[in-house]
Amino acid sequence: MPKAISPSRLAANRANAARSTGPRTPEGKTRSSQNARKHAFTPDNFAVVRIETPEQIADLCADAVDTYRPVNSQEHFALERIALSQQSMLRMSALEAGLFTNCLDQAMASPVPFVLKQSDLTEGIYIALGQHRSYWLAFGFLSLVRQSPGPNMFLRFQAQAERLYRHAVEDFDRLKGLRAEMPPPPIEPDIEPRNEPKPEPGNEPKPEPEPRETTPPPAASPATPNRTEPDAAPAQDRPTDAPRTAGNVRHPSRR
Repeated sequence: MPKAISPSRLAANRANAARSTGPRTPEGKTRSSQNARKHAFTPDNFAVVRIETPEQIADLCADAVDTYRPVNSQEHFALERIALSQQSMLRMSALEAGLFTNCLDQAMASPVPFVLKQSDLTEGIYIALGQHRSYWLAFGFLSLVRQSPGPNMFLRFQAQAERLYRHAVEDFDRLKGLRAEMPPPPIEPDIEPRNEPKPEPGNEPKPEPEPRETTPPPAASPATPNRTEPDAAPAQDRPTDAPRTAGNVRHPSRR
């Protein structure tokens, strides 16, 4: 027996679900319903050969997804059951048409019924073509019921298909009511894969050579004004530190 959830825990789960930032667009919700889904729905496994096509079942499933908008894998599985039960009801309708056609075929192969041979019952009375067909159809159906339990089996299958459809819808409604108690689905970015064309063998583009790294020249330091050195004095004008001798001293002329 599953453990009951406390009221405080239930309130916390609902508050967390209300603050959920899951997918908001219909496309995002449909994608997120497939997250961590191990079961793959294959319509080819449920179509009757040469009578039904897998596309018919796939269209029923797509219509159910567009109508109910599932948000997790369990709700998606319930919608697959809805689509399969709808296909079963359509199959029973086709079987019903074939069954009554078979009944009419057997009736036309049998002797003429008694009521149609009595002229006193039909004299002066116009019997429409539809009345004749209805009579022959009922006559063949009764003959088939006496010979085979097929009609009873058909009614059982028809009732079962309708019952499965109702149960699938009720199961989806039950799962929808549990959304507040379930963790929010993970967020997926809306990024579509890019289908880039693959190059043909032999025509693959050659990789371009990588540019060589060139070191930029060092930045020139700001030019400093050259100091102007005083011009060197001529050799004869340069002062000498040699001591003067007495012979070399010139005295001013005496007057």
